Amino acid sequence: MFDKNFALTDKVAIVTGGASGIGRAIVELFFEKGARVVLVDIKEDVAEIAQQIGGARALGIQADITKKETVERVMATVLEQFGSVDIVVNSAGIALLEKAADLPESYWDKTMELNLKASFLIAQAAGNVMIKQGRGGKIVNIASQASVVALDKHVAYCASKAAIVSMTQVLAMEWAPHKINVNAISPTVILTELGKKSMGRRSRRSDEKTDSDWPFWLSRRSRSLGIIFSKRRREFNHR
Repeated sequence: MFDKNFALTDKVAIVTGGASGIGRAIVELFFEKGARVVLVDIKEDVAEIAQQIGGARALGIQADITKKETVERVMATVLEQFGSVDIVVNSAGIALLEKAADLPESYWDKTMELNLKASFLIAQAAGNVMIKQGRGGKIVNIASQASVVALDKHVAYCASKAAIVSMTQVLAMEWAPHKINVNAISPTVILTELGKKSMGRRSRRSDEKTDSDWPFWLSRRSRSLGIIFSKRRREFNHR
C-alpha cells in the first residue's frame, strides 16, 4: 500500500508511456487526484485511451519522443491545450534482450534512444518551461533496480537505467535553484499483462520487454536495494 492522501487539483501532468503499464497506472492516479493529464505514447490509440480516462481533462498525443523536434511539438501542444506544465513522469521505456557478446548495435541504439535520450529531451523541454513559469515543478524519471543489479541479457537496459539515475542527479542539482524537484524511481517486479507475457518468453534467444518485466528472484532483493536507492535519492532531492 502507499499514501494516496495528496491532491493535484488543476496541476498539468505529462506522462510518457502513459497508454499502458506503469505509465497508465500513474495517469489514472493523477487524474483521480485532480490533475489534468497528458498521455504521450507511440500507440495509435493513445488519444482514445486519454478520453476514456479523463474526457476533457485528458489529452493523448501520439509521438516518437526520441526526436527533439517532436518533443518540442508535444510541449507546444500541451501549453496550447492546458496552459502550463507542472509535473512530468518519464515512463516510456524498452528493453531488447541479448547476451552482451551477441547484442546487435541496433538493440543498443534503440534502447538508449528511448530509455535515455527521450527521457532527457522531455525533461529538458519541460524543465525550460518550468523555469520560464517561475513556480517550480516536479520531474520523475522511471529508472529501474537494473541500474544497480546485473541481469543476464540486459546489458543495454541496465546501462540505460544507470544513466537515468546519473542524469537525474545532475538535473536535480542544476534546477534546484528554480524549485524544480527531479527524482528517480526504481521499480522491481510489476506484473502488468505485458510483463507476465514477457517473463513467460524469457527462454527465447532474444526478446523485447518493458520496465515491468522482471524475474521473480529480483523481488526478494527489492527491500535492501530500495533502501540503498532511497539513501542515494536524498543526495539529489531538493525540497
